Order: sequence, then C-alpha cells, then structure tokens
Amino acid sequence: MDNRAEVREFLTSRRAKITPERADLPAGSRRRVPGLRRSEVAALADMSVEYYAKLERGHLAGVSPAVLEAVARALQLDDAERAHLLHLAQAADGSDALSRPRRRPASRPGSVHRSLRWTLDAITAGPAVVCNGRMDILAGNPLADAFYADLLANPDNQRNLARFNFLDPASRRFYPDWELFGDMAVAILRREAGRDPHDKDLHDLVGELSTRSRDFRTRWGAHDVRRHGTGSKRFHHAAVGDLTLAYETLDLAAEPGLSMTVYTAEPGSPSDEGLRLLASLAATEGADPAPRHHTG
Repeated sequence: MDNRAEVREFLTSRRAKITPERADLPAGSRRRVPGLRRSEVAALADMSVEYYAKLERGHLAGVSPAVLEAVARALQLDDAERAHLLHLAQAADGSDALSRPRRRPASRPGSVHRSLRWTLDAITAGPAVVCNGRMDILAGNPLADAFYADLLANPDNQRNLARFNFLDPASRRFYPDWELFGDMAVAILRREAGRDPHDKDLHDLVGELSTRSRDFRTRWGAHDVRRHGTGSKRFHHAAVGDLTLAYETLDLAAEPGLSMTVYTAEPGSPSDEGLRLLASLAATEGADPAPRHHTG
C-alpha cells in the first residue's frame, strides 16, 4: 500500500462525495465529475489549484496542520476521516515513526498481560474482547468465547473478525445486518492502514481478503474510514436467537493500538435474557455450547 497512492485515492474519493449543493456552489450544466472539481476544492480551502493538485497527487510530506485542516474543512471530512488524513501526512514525512509505540503491543491471541486478562474475566454480564487494529481477537472473557462460537469454531478464521465477516459463510447468519458489518470492518481496517502503514500483517490480511472476497475488494476501493466507538448492533446467535446489543469500545492507554469492546443488553429486555441464557450455557458446557440452531 504505497502512501502516495493511498493519499491520492483517499482525497479523490472524498472529493467525489461532495456535491456542489453540499458545498453551496452552483451545480452548472456541464459537469464531468460526480463531485467537486479540483479548482472548487482549492477555492474552498483558500489555496491555489496547482498546490491542491500536488496534494491530491499524494505529496503530503511537510504539509502544515493548517493546510490539512483547510483541506479537511473543504472536503467536509468527519472526525475519523480527519484523523486518517493526519495519519497519512505523518506517514508521508516519516513522523509516524515518532508517534508509534517503542514497544509493540500484543498482536497474537493470548499475548495480553495478566491484569488485562483479569479485567476481562471480571466482566460477566456481557461479551468483552480485546482486539488490535487488524481486528484480531487477542483475548476475551468466557461469555465472549460463547458469543463468538461460530467464529472460533473455524480455525481458518484465525480469530480475526474481518476474515470471519468476508470468508466464513456462518457470518451471514450471525450478522443479520451483514452489509453494515462488512462496511464497518473495511472502514476499521482502512483506518488502521493509515495509522500504521508499515504493518506487514495488515498488508497480508488486506491482500488475502482482496483476493478471496469480491465484497471486500469493492468496499476497500471506497476508501471509507471509521472509528469504532459506541452504538448498537444486531446478532443472531445459534443457541439463543436474536440479540440487540449496545457496545462501547475503549482504547487501552497501556497498550497502544489495542482496544477493548464490551457488549451489553438493555436490562430486562429479551436480549438481556438471551445473554443470561448464553452465560448459563457457557458455564455448564465449558464455554462451548455446541448449540442447536435457534429458530424462534
């Protein structure tokens, strides 16, 4: 993933998304591009067309924060997209090497430190997992093992949520909103690619998914980025049926690059009852329910 190509494709894709109407510009009748022209972005960012064209060709090395902010404002970037542009600029001039942690965070299942594992085990009301930016599940509490039974049952998934999403047919049952989950997974990986462009394992994962999944390949080309923070998701678990769960994702200050996601259900709701049942099954069957498919 060459950085200049990444910058070029990201800025071009964002420019294509901004219509003249959104930018309060006249649409005209002879437009040959789906979004704004380079000249229009340059005017909105208060810079010359030649300078903006240079940026869009991928030359971000040495660009000031004020210029990056002007481009972000002109392209109406959201917070995740602004952060991605900053990461791309840092990678372009080499300053990302200064911001990367000297000690690489845990990157393989089971490699998190003991106190973090104790913290996970202390969370008993909902599934809780620790993941890296490649969406590898590095550790989880017992309820997470039961919750992700389909993912963990297939060793080809390698405990990776993106592989499960795009390469394992079981994901289409587990995720009723499969298209949404696909969009989110790719946007998370795209954000990580901008944050750490030197991650060989991430390059390999993207290459594998691009080769094996047309759905992934199409989404990857859209250059969307996402910050996985808080919200609500729907699942269909083979043992307990439909679940609607809220989630919170927290960055781990002591382990840069890692985050913890905790899922919870509204107290007293059917999903809350479903999680309680799943916890009971996990406790009685060793966190491996081997479930019969739930039809109701």
